[in-house]
Amino acid sequence: MEICTFGVGFAMLLFDYLLTIFYMNYFYAFLIFSISIITPSFGQQKKEYKVNTVAFYNLENLFDYEDDPLTFDDDRTPNGKDHWTKEIYEAKLKNMAKVISEIGKDETGTAPTIIGVSEIENRRVLEDLVNQKPLLLQDYGIVQFDSPDRRGIDVALLYKKRLFTPTGYKAYPLLIYDNEDKSKRIYTRDQLLVSGMLDGEKIHVIVNHWPSRSGGEARSRHKRIEAAKLNKRIIDSLFSDDPYAKIITMGDLNDDPTSPSVKKYLKAKKKKEKVKIKELYNPMEAMYKKGLGTLAYRDGWNLFDQIIISHELLKKDYSTYRYYKARIFNKPYLSNPRGRYKGYPYRSFTNGGFTGGYSDHFPVYILLIKEKK
Repeated sequence: MEICTFGVGFAMLLFDYLLTIFYMNYFYAFLIFSISIITPSFGQQKKEYKVNTVAFYNLENLFDYEDDPLTFDDDRTPNGKDHWTKEIYEAKLKNMAKVISEIGKDETGTAPTIIGVSEIENRRVLEDLVNQKPLLLQDYGIVQFDSPDRRGIDVALLYKKRLFTPTGYKAYPLLIYDNEDKSKRIYTRDQLLVSGMLDGEKIHVIVNHWPSRSGGEARSRHKRIEAAKLNKRIIDSLFSDDPYAKIITMGDLNDDPTSPSVKKYLKAKKKKEKVKIKELYNPMEAMYKKGLGTLAYRDGWNLFDQIIISHELLKKDYSTYRYYKARIFNKPYLSNPRGRYKGYPYRSFTNGGFTGGYSDHFPVYILLIKEKK
């Protein structure tokens, strides 16, 4: 009995000793990790940064419920195929506002400073959107032009007026033509360039929605290549004025980061260290190669929604705004909760009508940071 008691006591002492060692190692590991984040070198004081979210979101056919005789919006009317009523429109607005208000909020505590959007019908839907309760106090401004797209959908930029001041903007038409009939123009979305001052710093943002893959990826590829060429011309014109320009080009490209339009024609690179002056970095390529995506089709993921940035935003001098990280905003509530498409983006409309969902795309965003003085 005494031997047994001693054995139990020794075992308990040994267990306590090992547990103490474990917690000490855990504590020191955590401490080292924390120090490496807060104070990169010994004795350096904690640095504080200003952080701004720049985002993009395809709003999946945000139409009002009134018929526009100049566009093909008949389905999105009360008497149309989708039975698009005022009540459904208001529910859709509420959902879109909720998502936008939360993009990047985990990191910044607030809604995006700048957000590019696509698949919006007109300025009215944007005005109704920014006046939703989750966004109203953010005081968003709007830059939007009506595109010649046959469906009547446009791209636009929303921005917090207190943080970003536009100094110039322009819509660039994408001139593409039918492969079989070169005289027949295919009308699609313009590319929107907005230049302005972000907290006193010059920045250029281009919002895109490149032609779809309708008719098949290969057959429609030339359209997106032409879109990439136009985007590159816009970017090169900015570089010709200032080789150190801070440029962000974003949008639903209807192509993946490894597609020819992005890699060969836009020349966006995967690795930051290989990006030189007047070149572009695509943080979405690494995500895509890990199997991440922003939309799903036939049990496969695509990452069509991308944010691509210029070399100047990659520098490590945080006295001005620099790129910090990129993310896909894919909170659980944005995914379909059930059925055949469980896990896919929870789109707002199917053949069965309004689903109560959000969009067939997840939003994407980057964080820009600058050291506080």
